[in-house]
Amino acid sequence: MPKFYARRRLGFLAAFTGLIASAGLLNGPAVSAALPTPVSAATARTYLSSLTVATEDRTGYDRDLFPHWITQSGSCNTRETILKRDGTDVVTDSSCAATSGSWYSPYDGATWSASSDVDIDHVVPLAEAWDSGADSWTTSRRQSFANDLTRPQLLAVTDNVNQSKGDQDPATWMPSRSAYRCTYVRAWVQVKHYYDLSVDSAEKSALQGYLADC
Repeated sequence: MPKFYARRRLGFLAAFTGLIASAGLLNGPAVSAALPTPVSAATARTYLSSLTVATEDRTGYDRDLFPHWITQSGSCNTRETILKRDGTDVVTDSSCAATSGSWYSPYDGATWSASSDVDIDHVVPLAEAWDSGADSWTTSRRQSFANDLTRPQLLAVTDNVNQSKGDQDPATWMPSRSAYRCTYVRAWVQVKHYYDLSVDSAEKSALQGYLADC
């Protein structure tokens, strides 16, 4: 091949590779395609300004007060439904358990091929909801919150990342992938707004800061 054409070809490949990289395609999805798209940053800022600011109170909290992983359809419960929604090429058995597939965790950028390595995260944790007003809800409403497939509240992520998050709010925990933080705080505020949950002062300040960068 003449040197001129070789140089042109190499230049084209370099430019094309740069374009792909700038789009984030070499580093995994920029956002999870499966999570219901959260409201815009502008809407999230409006929602946040309307939320009640209150001190959290965990008195009486018990995870069992939020019935979760209920049957969604056929033999599939909420966890299995999210695994199918968020995974790629997911194969399930007759009881709806995932037997193969792959799962990309937008919190840390890891990809897993075993469903046992994946947890379903409640974006707004159950204990956080209890602290913020769910202590006065009916069991039925707490069940709806814990199994909400419509709002951006449930997401398949790396199990130990979910465990490290625990019941923390954005004042003390955020996804390690900075590219996902805007999506995360928009989802957090949308869920809190929909369920009329309060925020504490440190939480609100952290959310304001992250949303300002969206």
